[in-house]
Amino acid sequence: MLEITFKRQNRILTVYLKGELDHHAVLKVKETIDLQLVKSPVALLILDMSAVTFMDSSGVGLIVGRYNKMKSLGGSMKIANPGLNILKVLKMSGLSRLMEIS
Repeated sequence: MLEITFKRQNRILTVYLKGELDHHAVLKVKETIDLQLVKSPVALLILDMSAVTFMDSSGVGLIVGRYNKMKSLGGSMKIANPGLNILKVLKMSGLSRLMEIS
């Protein structure tokens, strides 16, 4: 089961994900993040992936979808603190060319 927590500071929304980001978790995460984006304007969405233990292609799809949503809202997105295995998936999928990963 994936846990989601949020921290909002000015127009920056940081989403902390903990657990496995797979096809079982993606719909809930998508809806939860999108709800936060609607609450008040966000200029930067940060996905903190330091506690993500597994991610498959549906996780990549989730990230691309939130990236496109932020772009359409005039904002940007970055990924923070991915572990080595998650970083490998992000690089292989080409996400590192779309957004900052730190």
